[in-house]
Amino acid sequence: MDVVEYRPERDQYVWTFGGVAPSHRITPGTLLRLWTEDAFSGRLTRVTDRPGDVLDMTEVNPQTGPFYVEGAEPGDTLALHIVDLTPARDWGASSTIPFFGALSTTDRTALLHDPLPERTWIYQLDRAAGTVLFEATSADVRLELPCNPMLGTVGVAPAGREVRSSLVPDMFGGNMDTPEMKPGVTCYLQVNVEGALFSVGDGHYRQGEGESCGTAVEGAMDVTLLVELIKGAPAPLWPRIESDTHYVVVGSSRPLEDAWRASQVGMIGWLGELYGLDRLDAYQLLTQISESPLANVVDTNYSAVTKVPKALLPAGRAYNGMHTHLREQAATL
Repeated sequence: MDVVEYRPERDQYVWTFGGVAPSHRITPGTLLRLWTEDAFSGRLTRVTDRPGDVLDMTEVNPQTGPFYVEGAEPGDTLALHIVDLTPARDWGASSTIPFFGALSTTDRTALLHDPLPERTWIYQLDRAAGTVLFEATSADVRLELPCNPMLGTVGVAPAGREVRSSLVPDMFGGNMDTPEMKPGVTCYLQVNVEGALFSVGDGHYRQGEGESCGTAVEGAMDVTLLVELIKGAPAPLWPRIESDTHYVVVGSSRPLEDAWRASQVGMIGWLGELYGLDRLDAYQLLTQISESPLANVVDTNYSAVTKVPKALLPAGRAYNGMHTHLREQAATL
């Protein structure tokens, strides 16, 4: 197994999906050991820091990559298995940012009142306990919350020479901000350009569904990924995630119901591939077994999730058992 280790310097971060030369060329089967910076580019470090004073909004959501996968061609499916996510710092940061967040006036929801005040929270990580500490600023409230590492952004270059900001989720993946993107899962993405050109970043030490205020517990992350390429199989229109217990599809759009619709239609297509169901049979089955958590309601596109539990379905082998194969490989590391 080829192993690539990469800790980018500040001038090596990338800020878009598409339009960037690859940092590495790798072969399918490669193990990546990566470091990703937090969404604030490491600039929020104290509760006295205010985003308006310290952030450069052209340098948020830095990505590690992109990686050119040898042999990847448009129409193929890229499989990225998250072996491990380990917080790379002993603290994470969250904040309210002017004109950003689900419950604030924004440039898309244009209102006359002022934005919410800026405030920063620093969460201390207890590695032994596996928790992060919430400390309220308005009352004497301290809560130890479970640390649930995830990646906010996983994506490939879009089709048609398009270049998209690392703040955007869409068919190419990107800033989906779903807690489903956690250790032990396999993410399937449609290859749109030669080499796929995928990047990852935006580590979260934990995040609730919806990412209400727009920022999770943002933190630098040590990331271990296995990379595989699937040829000759129907490429997913919308990003797919497979865990040991669920099949998951992420749809992104505005308004939110269109994001939900995209994820539902995406799952109907996957059920058809897995079990030979036509659209109406899959639609009926999905109506009775689906789970629909939100991913984010704050980005330039919203992201909604459709999940179906494997326990309620016949045994299936998505992509000829790729997830099981990668899980077995990961267990030997």
